Amino acid sequence: MAVRAAGALCWRSRRGELQLLVIHRPRYDDWSWPKGKLDDGETLPEAAVREVAEEVGIRIKLGIPLPSIQYKVNSGMKEVLYWAAHVDEQEPLPDDHEVDQAEWVSPDKARELLSNPSDIDPLNALVEAFEEGHLPTWPIILLRHAKAKPRSSWTLAEGDRTLVASGQRQAKAVGRLLNAWGPKRALTSPWVRCVQTLKPYAKIANPKIKQIDALTEASHKRQPKKARAVAEGVFEKRKPVIICTHRPVLPTLLEVFAPKMSDEDAAKLPTSDPYLSPGEIIILHVSALDNQRIVSVEQVKPFDD
Repeated sequence: MAVRAAGALCWRSRRGELQLLVIHRPRYDDWSWPKGKLDDGETLPEAAVREVAEEVGIRIKLGIPLPSIQYKVNSGMKEVLYWAAHVDEQEPLPDDHEVDQAEWVSPDKARELLSNPSDIDPLNALVEAFEEGHLPTWPIILLRHAKAKPRSSWTLAEGDRTLVASGQRQAKAVGRLLNAWGPKRALTSPWVRCVQTLKPYAKIANPKIKQIDALTEASHKRQPKKARAVAEGVFEKRKPVIICTHRPVLPTLLEVFAPKMSDEDAAKLPTSDPYLSPGEIIILHVSALDNQRIVSVEQVKPFDD
């Protein structure tokens, strides 16, 4: 089994020209992208954000996913997953331990400096997205609530059904994971299990949370068009957003998103019940320049108990 690691290609635009952040590691005397292995219990997106912060002192929000790379190391094979990450005003501060230099360079200069030939693959994908105008993006994060108490053993109102202990742990993991994108806006079903799922993230990021009846199971069963309208409305706001809802509502929302992406990306969407596991998320990146086009799709499970 390959060792898994994660990192990011930090980018910025200066006078219309793309610049990338490359780092020099004295231990290996090489040039690469900021990256590192996962800590225990950590997801790949979390690791990418943490490694950039530790190595160059920049707090990033993840953009589109980029091609992963594989190469041989002493212990076998290593796989590194990368994301694009827009950096505006922050300047790198190398940690002087793992990294002693960090420089903003052009794509051509990056190709000259990078020591590992496979690191060119995510660079090429990022440059292509930049040239197509789809590198600046904002995320829609579709979240199924964490694991709740069984419906069969619940005797109170359905909307009051709470998370089980493992669901509460899932919710904490969801909170940490969502921070990799850091949306400041969340739309949620007002039913307790959805509100509880977002609570840990609310403590971390203090987003503006709006409870919407159309995202409940009961409202969706009566009037699914209202749930569709919620999904369609997020494109008008043009702001990063979380949508937290229930399993039966998911296919209706996915029907709104699928036509806004390529056939290749649409094929990545789940098509059968239960669509997402409890606490699982789908991240859809919308082009900032073409607000009706979704340019990437990811699916991440933060915690399974």
